[in-house]
This record gives sequence, structure tokens and C-alpha cells, in this order.
Amino acid sequence: MKKPETQFPCRGQHPGLLAAKYVVYKGCLIGGFEALSIKHLKHTHKEIRLNTDVVQGVYVFQGNTLVVPVHIPDSRIPEFLPFEAIQDLDAPKPFEIPGIGGGPGIGTVDLAPEFPLPPQWRKIPLRQVIALMTGRTVVSSSSLGGPILRAYHIIQWRRESRFCGSCGSPNQDAPQELARVCPVCGRVEYPRIAPAIIVIIINDQDQALLAHNKQFVPGIYSLIAGFNEAGETLESTVAREIQEEVGLSVRDIRYVTSQPWPFPYSLMLGFSARYTGGSIQVDGVEIEDAHWFDRDRLPDLPGLGSVSRYLINQWINGTFS
Repeated sequence: MKKPETQFPCRGQHPGLLAAKYVVYKGCLIGGFEALSIKHLKHTHKEIRLNTDVVQGVYVFQGNTLVVPVHIPDSRIPEFLPFEAIQDLDAPKPFEIPGIGGGPGIGTVDLAPEFPLPPQWRKIPLRQVIALMTGRTVVSSSSLGGPILRAYHIIQWRRESRFCGSCGSPNQDAPQELARVCPVCGRVEYPRIAPAIIVIIINDQDQALLAHNKQFVPGIYSLIAGFNEAGETLESTVAREIQEEVGLSVRDIRYVTSQPWPFPYSLMLGFSARYTGGSIQVDGVEIEDAHWFDRDRLPDLPGLGSVSRYLINQWINGTFS
């Protein structure tokens, strides 16, 4: 690993924060951003670059919510906030997340659960934000809402990657990529991504199978979903999850679309499948109810912006007929 070209001490430090350093590597200001003050970040954000692209703005998160000024209505949630907008928040730990493929990075503030929000700020659940920003589309890395999901994914990973998983030493930010490096044993850790399938099952009467998971809000029905196991193809995951959760057999398993879904670390891979046999037998562990539904007699459905709702809407529109 090439030695960083220059190191600068953190200036304009927020009261109570530990001293930290950031580095310039190949013309990029990176690393250690969680110790920079809002004041310092505000005064230097035009110079913060990664892969030669200017950081375009900032997101503020607290837990699984997006924090925005109260004067911004739900119907006009911005793609990001300008740095000047967070001056009065007086929040610690701003840092930069690089863009994908050399695109512009984004400044991100991760508020602790106990951080008191000033009265001029409010919180919006992230799933609600995605529904409001995307409507009937699926979020992608290049679509409206994509950078928010990326930022939230990385925030969670940073919270849980502070220490080396091999020797327990405190990790450091890698200077040339989005990774954590152990300075003692050299172990490198990248953001965790867990592939998961979600599938709409259609029978010969053109009905769709919808199920209620125990973790859902009461009354909500969605699709069968589950994580891919080591050594398993995605198509095998689809067939296994369906058999395990509702006791059905399927054929014609076909990939439809994918979506980043950081709740907590998933990449959702959407499929369609045709029912071939078996009677509905819910597992009682995850799924507590499941039925075949017609288009004109549907239960409450998942929110817009999710791949589950997208697949259901595709079936409603006759795409899989």
C-alpha cells in the first residue's frame, strides 16, 4: 500500500470530539472524516474530492430515519442537503462516502440515538422516504433515492466495523478505497452485502401468493423472500425458500430485477415463478398466514419503492400473464 502523500491535523474541531487526522491520497481528501467539525467541513467542502468529483451534499441519519429541516414537506424531500443547511445542527461525525464508479461522493452525518434534535429538525422513517421519492419505481444506484440507500448501508457497516474481526484491534479507514484496515494484523474489511431473493408466485388461475410475515405490520401481505446460502444458486434459493415457508413447488423461475435494500445489508433479487403443486402450509416461524389473491381482492400491500411492491404491481398490470 502506497504511503499517503500528506497528513493534516484536524482544525476547527467540534468541542468534545477527539483529535483526528485526515489524509490526502492521489489528490483525494479521505479518511478520518468522523472527527471533522461541521464548521471545518463547511469551510472546506468545495475542496473535498474523491476520484476528482466534488462531494455534492450531505445526508443526516439518526437510527433508521432521515433527518431534515422541518420546513421541508414530505412531498419535497431533497436528494441531499447543502452543507450550509446543517450549520445549526451542531452534530458530530460528518464523513464522506465515495460515489460509485467515480461519481460524486456524499457527506454523511450519523447522529447517536440520544442526540437531541433541535426544534427546527425532524425525522422521517427511511422506508417512508424511499416510497415518497421513488413512487412506483425500484430504487437503483443511479435513481432518485439510490444515494440515500448507499449512504445508510455504509453508515451501518461503519458502526459495526470499528474493530478487527480477527484480533480485536481498532480498525482504520483504508486510504484508497471504501474499506477498513486493521493496523495490527492487516485484515481488510469491505462493506457487507447479503444477497436475498424475493419472488412472486403465480398459479394457473393467474392468482398471486401473498404472505404475512410475523415481523410485518398487522394486515400487510407481501412476497416470499429469503437469504441466499453459501454454495447455493439464486434459483435454488427461490425454490427452497418457497418450499420451506409455504410448502409449495414451482417451475419457470425467472429473474426480473434487483434493488439495494440496506435493512440491514441486503441486495434484493426479484424473481417470478409458476406454481406446480402442493397445498399452502405456512412454517409458523416466519410466515403465519398465506393465501392466493385475485387482483380485485387484495390485502394491504408493501410500500411503494420496494421491489416487493414493484413485482406485485407488475403482476397487477398483467406483465407475468
